[in-house]
Amino acid sequence: MKKILLVCLFLIGISAVSFAQGGQRRGGGTPEQRLRTLKTAITPLTLTDDQIAKLTVVYTASSKSIDSLRTATGDDRSVLREKMMPVMTATNTKVNAILTPEQAAAYKKYTDEMRAKMQQGGN
Repeated sequence: MKKILLVCLFLIGISAVSFAQGGQRRGGGTPEQRLRTLKTAITPLTLTDDQIAKLTVVYTASSKSIDSLRTATGDDRSVLREKMMPVMTATNTKVNAILTPEQAAAYKKYTDEMRAKMQQGGN
């Protein structure tokens, strides 16, 4: 469980840094983009309408929190990363609570693959 959270935190952190530098967020972005990634990039991960509604609420709240932190911290990335960690941890805990055990396993596999890809330079 801790590994899943760390992987998700890492991915969200990388996404935030990329966005702050004017690049596109990997695997993130708007709540709609994040849901699209969950539905299309992770196989098999078929989400119910109820799960989609709950995940939209979670991702929307997370995006607002992260955006406000980004605005408050300015260019100080180390402070931003430190302040984002609790938000990202809470988001990932909520996402995993919404997913079924099978979905959570597929999500973990996906995040592990993404982490390995990022460690190899993002190729």
